[in-house]
Amino acid sequence: MAERPPKRKLSSNGHGSIGGSLSQRHSGDDHGASGNGNNGRGDGASRAMCTVSAGEGHYVLAERGRRLGRYVQDLGINSRLTMAHVKDRKAGTSGDPVNLLTNLFDLGLPSQWVLYQYHVDFNPSIASMRLKAALLYSHGDIIGSARAFDGAILFLSRKLENKVTEMTSTTKNGELVKITVTLTSTLMPGSPTCIQFFNVLFKKVFKCLNMYQVGRNYYSPSHPVNIPQHKLTLWPGFSVSVSFLEKQLTLSADVSHKVLRNETVLEFMNELFSRVPKERFTDICEKEFLGMVVLTRYNNKTYRVDDMDWSTKPTDKFPKKDGTQISYVEYYKQQYNVELTDLFQPMLVSSLKMKKGEAGDAPRVVHLLPELCYLTGLSSRALTDLRLMKDLSQETQLNPERRQKRLQSLAENIQESREASSELAKWGVRMERQLSITGRVVPPEKIYLRDNVCQPASAADWARDTRDGRMIYAKALSNWILLFSHRNADVAEKLVHCLMKVGEGMGFSIEYPKILEVDDSSAAFMRALHQSVNPDLQLVFCILPSQSKDNYDSIKKYLSLEQPLPSQCVLSRTLNRQNMLMSIASKIAMQIICKTGGELWSVEIPLKSLMVIGIDVNKDAINKSQTVVGFVASTNSRLTKWFSQCNIQKTSTDFADCLKMFMKGAIEKWQKINNDFPSRIIIYRDGVGDGQLQMLFDYEIPQLLGSFKESQTAYSPKVTVVVVRKRCTTRFFCESHRGLQNPPLGTIIDSEVTRPEWYDFFLISQNARQGSVNPTHYNVLYDTNCLRPDHLQRLTYKLCHLYYNWPGVIRVPAPCQYAHKLTFLVGQSIHREPRLELSNTLFYL
Repeated sequence: MAERPPKRKLSSNGHGSIGGSLSQRHSGDDHGASGNGNNGRGDGASRAMCTVSAGEGHYVLAERGRRLGRYVQDLGINSRLTMAHVKDRKAGTSGDPVNLLTNLFDLGLPSQWVLYQYHVDFNPSIASMRLKAALLYSHGDIIGSARAFDGAILFLSRKLENKVTEMTSTTKNGELVKITVTLTSTLMPGSPTCIQFFNVLFKKVFKCLNMYQVGRNYYSPSHPVNIPQHKLTLWPGFSVSVSFLEKQLTLSADVSHKVLRNETVLEFMNELFSRVPKERFTDICEKEFLGMVVLTRYNNKTYRVDDMDWSTKPTDKFPKKDGTQISYVEYYKQQYNVELTDLFQPMLVSSLKMKKGEAGDAPRVVHLLPELCYLTGLSSRALTDLRLMKDLSQETQLNPERRQKRLQSLAENIQESREASSELAKWGVRMERQLSITGRVVPPEKIYLRDNVCQPASAADWARDTRDGRMIYAKALSNWILLFSHRNADVAEKLVHCLMKVGEGMGFSIEYPKILEVDDSSAAFMRALHQSVNPDLQLVFCILPSQSKDNYDSIKKYLSLEQPLPSQCVLSRTLNRQNMLMSIASKIAMQIICKTGGELWSVEIPLKSLMVIGIDVNKDAINKSQTVVGFVASTNSRLTKWFSQCNIQKTSTDFADCLKMFMKGAIEKWQKINNDFPSRIIIYRDGVGDGQLQMLFDYEIPQLLGSFKESQTAYSPKVTVVVVRKRCTTRFFCESHRGLQNPPLGTIIDSEVTRPEWYDFFLISQNARQGSVNPTHYNVLYDTNCLRPDHLQRLTYKLCHLYYNWPGVIRVPAPCQYAHKLTFLVGQSIHREPRLELSNTLFYL
């Protein structure tokens, strides 16, 4: 039973804003979405490389660094070249073969396909992008119909006769313009620029299918799925990206859904006004809406709410491009035939990114009417509604069969759409078959307890297999406090007896606690803690009467900062499920064992003198300019004891600048416990986004390696750094006589659908009871351990068995999940670095 703080509201769903400012749209400017989220920096040889984004009837290309998507930035990283042991072969051989269908479509290209990049000059120079395109495109007999142009860079599917081609055009005013087109690059399909180009090409294809881009994904408003009992609407859609894998160019397509509430921001504000103190209304509104993404259905665009303007009203006027003034009321009536009903509502403010070529330091903003903005995502109240979440999951969590049908329908729609298929055909692209590949299923792991070894029936959950087993080590719990409110006295008594009973079977001796019975208020809980907590206590156990996050945060802050002690919090309503109390008590007892320095189970670890590290980074929930870095390192050969460190950086970047200090501390801790230094260190870095691999090379890995030279005794261990990514669009389905199913646990995919320039693999270590399983992608950036691919893959899978909050495998290696739990506790509740006295236990579980 994972201890969790009470639910807090969602602040954002991660989508950026799309569209132009209101005043600019008034004048009829074209504000197509710029960038598809999959563009980015390539290798050093492509300094003049451009990004492409589809405009209205043409393409828009921008210089590197302006709007380059993060995804393509990673394509310039060729880490495999530096690893001689996998330079020729990176695939393992162990395990049983399994046939898999992927969500990857082969994009058939002619064998000699290349993309030609040209630079275009106009004399005299022209400022208007539209005029440039019109003049250039008038020479279609020379440049052809397959063209992409941004005002300076031109991409063509065929090569012009001469390296330098000169043409002349005449404007409507009779001015003669000389156009010079110069060949600058010949690009192969796997180059970062081509990958970027293909992603934008499919952006235009989806536009041909009447699908709207929201964030990085594409949705179909014309085929909504209504859930009327919960006032929700789903837009079905897809997340897509083009990649060049081991041997071919592929389109990755995965099913996505956009959740829309049939409730406007104004309706939600009115509901808030009726139930909150009037003097706090504006503060509560800003806390509720800032960071939220809203949808304006009159143009099907999304915006992130960055501020609220309480002084501007719908009757206020703004200047149009021609200098005339118009009120918001008049504008919406003229433009969309929408009549506003509330003339005193405030404005939502959304900041927009500067467009290429725009001057000035003033940010571009759009004012939005709450009455016309629909909420997206789910409210905190909805997230706790079990019936709502169940109904929603039936529509969004698709099993492999249903997911495959959606993918097939997408391929058919593209092929059957004359406009979409012709857009691909003129560039020589064809949507072909879905890829079928062969994966490997590694053998299951044995679970080692104190007195016995068990072979679980399923790696997904071995709770029943180990029910009568004694944990590896559990320190007797003899000096602890149980704190609860008066109305929870009965359930507290039952819980203590259940804990003592289940603890006996685990080999965990639990004595009766000191009882503290108080009022329901947060102040009463804190007063009791101040009066009764002392450093000799082993544990403070609190039964919380409600989901008040303030109460939870206050307790955790006090017991992590002022009186550093392990603590356990559980909601009273959780304990009221009498038929499950023994099961709940078992899970709580296991958490207490971990928090007081115990060990639950282990798996066989063949490597000796091995330290494993997990690193994760999270934002602070209150101060978004601060980043919380978690660093968790093993301290014993069984990988069952951990040393945790945390740092709060005064920066909003996702990179850690404290790794040298953390690594030195972990090495010193290992040396103190084992009287030696670890000879092998394997680091799993979680929380890395698209386009950040180069920064890890340049900034984080040198910190880690530099720490060994500055330790008390300089030495050079063998080091491996692995990037862990949970969010990947690639999916795998197991082909069997019963149709498509989720692949078995322990499935590894390390060929055909991996990247040729990386030492990477996919691992399925997550059991999906509903829907389709998500694989985890592992990318080895640095490696002097030189383990065989089989050995690194098997070790990674073993580590997925060692997370003590769940008796089964999890999606990522245990140290990554521990680092995540640590940063989550600090970022959500404590907001300061915990005291070092807690660093030797898993106090954050």
